[in-house]
Amino acid sequence: MAKDKKSGKTVTVKQTGSSIRRPKDQRDTLIGLGLGKISRKSTLQDTPAVRGMINKISHMVRVVDE
Repeated sequence: MAKDKKSGKTVTVKQTGSSIRRPKDQRDTLIGLGLGKISRKSTLQDTPAVRGMINKISHMVRVVDE
């Protein structure tokens, strides 16, 4: 019985920039967020770790309000 530990806040991010000619750590961060292609969206738990990942690649993603 796998249950979510926190059913609290979520954040939706949308990829707006390409990962071509970016450092490997930035490409890996995109994949870690569940992105990889432009215009792809991913909804994640709003944790400090996820916020740090978004901050690291803020030039390639946008936080979407839904």
